Amino acid sequence: MSTGDPQVEQDRALLKQAHEKGVGSTLSAFVKLSGPGWLQSAITLGGGSLAGALFLGILGGTSMLWLQLVAIVMGVIMLSAISYVTLSTGERPFQAINNHINPVLGWGWLIATMLANMIWCMPQFSLSFAALQKNLLPDMLDDTIQHKVLVSELLLLVAGGAVFLNSQKGTAAKVFDWFLKGLVGIVVVCFVGVVGLLTYKGAIDWNATFAGFIPDLGQWSRPAGKLAELVAGMDETAQKFWTEKIVASQRSIMIGAAATAVGINMTFLLPYSMLRRGWDRTFRGLARFDLSTGMAIPYIVVTSCVVIAASAKFHAQVDDNFKSTDPAVMQTSKLFTGDAQKALIARVAPEGDGELTDEIAAKIAALPEAEKIAAASVLKRNAFDLSEAIAPLLGESNARLAFGLGILGMGFSTIIILMLINGFVFCEIANKPLGGMTQFAGCVVAGVAGMNWWFFWDGQSKVYLAIVTSNFGMMLLPIAYVTFLFMMNSKKILGDDKPTGFRLIVWNTLMVISCIGALVAAASAVWNAMTNPDTGIVVITIGAVFVLAVIAGFVLKKDDSSSPPAQA
Repeated sequence: MSTGDPQVEQDRALLKQAHEKGVGSTLSAFVKLSGPGWLQSAITLGGGSLAGALFLGILGGTSMLWLQLVAIVMGVIMLSAISYVTLSTGERPFQAINNHINPVLGWGWLIATMLANMIWCMPQFSLSFAALQKNLLPDMLDDTIQHKVLVSELLLLVAGGAVFLNSQKGTAAKVFDWFLKGLVGIVVVCFVGVVGLLTYKGAIDWNATFAGFIPDLGQWSRPAGKLAELVAGMDETAQKFWTEKIVASQRSIMIGAAATAVGINMTFLLPYSMLRRGWDRTFRGLARFDLSTGMAIPYIVVTSCVVIAASAKFHAQVDDNFKSTDPAVMQTSKLFTGDAQKALIARVAPEGDGELTDEIAAKIAALPEAEKIAAASVLKRNAFDLSEAIAPLLGESNARLAFGLGILGMGFSTIIILMLINGFVFCEIANKPLGGMTQFAGCVVAGVAGMNWWFFWDGQSKVYLAIVTSNFGMMLLPIAYVTFLFMMNSKKILGDDKPTGFRLIVWNTLMVISCIGALVAAASAVWNAMTNPDTGIVVITIGAVFVLAVIAGFVLKKDDSSSPPAQA
């Protein structure tokens, strides 16, 4: 099948020649032509992945390394499925879902993606500014609105230039690929370097680290890592209290970490980025290779390194001041704040009003060291704490530089990809070909929304936007997965390309397992939101309306398969 695009035909010829020469030549061609997988890597290695990995390391040490590995493998399976369907048919997935499955599912997928793009672009600008202001340019930038606006405008300008390169053909598109791979490479090198140095200093137990990649579903209901031993040695009352606190934090972090591996907007990005490049069924093997090497491997390496580094410096560890039996000394510790302080107050004064009095402070200071360590484990920290923690190893300036570059690479690469996805979304809303002014307008909308993070992404508005959007996205993710499962089994959509026999059994087994995992994570996230008095009614209303709309979509849907699709 010819596309008429000289570059695509050249790539097709290269693949065919490589296949004829053998495995080595094929792998070499795959490396040369890879691209969409690196787009996925750039978005999945964002602030959410960083935070999730950091908290996993703090709570479970290296015992929870398996979680993000399992999550990304399930994501690769489902993304491989939608790429197979897209490259086999050449049809844009939004139109295929609307025509052959259910238009409510198609539009729900699109709307959730658009909301996620615009709202999650805000914390990426915030993260990028923080990396510049705290780590890379601390003497030039302060926390004023003027500096936030100026830096955000510059970030948007550079991100817009990168997106423009992606919209071009030939050398410009290759420059974009190199730029993106470079950003991902910086992230990987920075965090691998930190773990390498920790290893050199003897701070990592690699036997325990490798054991952490073995799945342990029991961590859903009991403390993990060294905290399990600490809690087991407490009296019955303390055991019950800290088990509830730690397990609640673990569940929240496990859901969040799994959700950041593959988000709803990533499922939208992949097929459209492939269609934009002119890929078709000839490129199906390349697509699977690209996902594995461009997305899965960098994600596993970076998140594992963050978990390992966080475990080495934070897991079941507190400073001497926090362990002190003198209330005045204990309160000078940086750990005596936030969730840790609230948990300690609730432990010694369960019937109180949550206020810290001299009497309560004395009771807290008198608690056993194990309970103080348990309290520190539920404290929410950020990546810059990790930067400070390794300063004695790298030197303060080198530690700031290493983490600053890694965090800036994470945030800025995600900004670019969120803008790019929103461009694809706008093309589908307008039913226009990919590229041109429609796509550019969508990119700008997401970028401008993110650029104004300093106004919207603050206080209760941040919490409200994050909870509603993340839960809507999580609710849609398993629906997207189930939709992809339907598409892979649809003869109407795939025709002769529909897998049969043993291949179909393998596909369905892997996809069903992935769908179940997504459903469990989504149900837990939605339940948590429903029990929140501030957002419960919103989540319940959105969920009920959407479920009713899906049912109506199946009942009322008419097959529009004869309608001509917009060209990719």
